[in-house]
Amino acid sequence: MSDVVTGEAVVVEVRVAQLPSRAAALLIDMTVQILMLLGISLLVGSLGLLSDPALTTMVYLVLTVLVIVGYPVAFETLTRGRSLGKLALGLRVVSDDGGPERFRQALFRGLAGVLEFWMLSGAPALISSLISEKGKRLGDVFSGTIVISERAPRQYGPPLDMPPQLASWAATLELSRLPEQVAATARQYLMRWHDLAPAVQHGMGVRIATEMSAFVSPPAPPGVPPFAYLTAVLAERRRREQARLAQRTGTPRPAQQWSAQQWSGHASPQPYLTAPSLRPYAPPGSGGPPYAPPGAAPEPYDRPAYRPSQPRIPLPPPAGPSYPAPPPPATRPVEQAPGPTPGGFVPPA
Repeated sequence: MSDVVTGEAVVVEVRVAQLPSRAAALLIDMTVQILMLLGISLLVGSLGLLSDPALTTMVYLVLTVLVIVGYPVAFETLTRGRSLGKLALGLRVVSDDGGPERFRQALFRGLAGVLEFWMLSGAPALISSLISEKGKRLGDVFSGTIVISERAPRQYGPPLDMPPQLASWAATLELSRLPEQVAATARQYLMRWHDLAPAVQHGMGVRIATEMSAFVSPPAPPGVPPFAYLTAVLAERRRREQARLAQRTGTPRPAQQWSAQQWSGHASPQPYLTAPSLRPYAPPGSGGPPYAPPGAAPEPYDRPAYRPSQPRIPLPPPAGPSYPAPPPPATRPVEQAPGPTPGGFVPPA
């Protein structure tokens, strides 16, 4: 595992590809290239009988350069860092900041590959990969890239709980178009939510929620913060996957997953705090319970009064003058969330 610092100064943990898997991917790619070179030799040799030898030599050199350099550059640019060998073994080339590989980086890798693999039989790439902590060959060092493995087991952490305020809305969502990559990005953001600065929390949340809203409909109710929107979508997605699995296997649904019909017949629960240092987020003027930030065990905002298990025996009223009933206790005001999130996130329709 290795840490990658993104452009938003967020540390993301990635799994660096191991040397055997990279060698196997390279073997697949070079086998394809050698077969293409053999086909070009046969084609140019047959055409050489009908044309000028100098023209034949020039065509052969141009096609050879296109196969040796153009093959990895074209594949990695069009597929965002994956050649045929990397695609077969679940590897991908990304930038040092975790972003997708660009054409300039693919070109540097392709030109360095001519020296490393075709001219020096892979010796510089092997030595550089053994010395580098992230297994970089010379092409990765020059272009600022790293090869990661996408088939590593994913660790999602504890399941996300559905915000009660969004349960009825989440039950109507259309999630069939939501890509797995967007869902994984949102889950990783929620897992690291408490480690981010307030400005980064809001900025990344709005960006990820806006990207997710392009695949999810209908839009969220007004005043929903980004983390609550992402939590509701992922929790509803997980609930539907569990329901489909339970339908196939015949196992009952988990008791903690409530449907929209069950929520609609109950009153809104009490507001929650996640920790003494954290405050809940409530939309201004909503009057409803606040949204609990993700990743922490909630505790009651107002603890209910003690109720004995045995019913009390009613006592006769005392003799004497009667007094008016005391006024009801004042409810505690809902505090606003600190930081640069005075409003809320409203995904575009």
